[in-house]
Amino acid sequence: MKLEIYAGGKKPLEIDATRAGNRLRIALDGRAIEVDAVETSSGVYSVLIDGRAFDVRIEEAQDRIKAIAGEEELAFAITDPRAWHRRRAGMVEAEGRLEIVAPMPGKIVRMLVAQGAKVDAGQGLFVIEAMKMQNEIRSPKGGTVERLMTREGQAVNAGEVLAAIV
Repeated sequence: MKLEIYAGGKKPLEIDATRAGNRLRIALDGRAIEVDAVETSSGVYSVLIDGRAFDVRIEEAQDRIKAIAGEEELAFAITDPRAWHRRRAGMVEAEGRLEIVAPMPGKIVRMLVAQGAKVDAGQGLFVIEAMKMQNEIRSPKGGTVERLMTREGQAVNAGEVLAAIV
């Protein structure tokens, strides 16, 4: 995943990150960095970067993230350059290919769209039942349902990809 990190009002750093479990492989300005991070408590991570260990506390604000490691503190913002945002009918809408993921573990009790269907931003895609409550998963953008990766009656895990919208 390619990301842009804005820190200290400088030109954004472009990184390419690949995750495998707790490991993160980052390409930063052509230099490969191996990162291993484990959340030790809420918002606190034990991070190993190139053989050096750090305890990092993460605090999230409205539009910034603050990382604190010892006496060092860094405030930054992360953006996905593939996700362009625009105002349309009072709603922020993402552009480009977008994967819809399950926000919680549960069971797909109803499919509201079919593969290839045209959808509008905010239109219902699925109904997930979790802890005896039904939650409708809506499309964050208008487009076409490129692919469905689930079916009615299927159990899903949090973060599992359910569909792709283009």
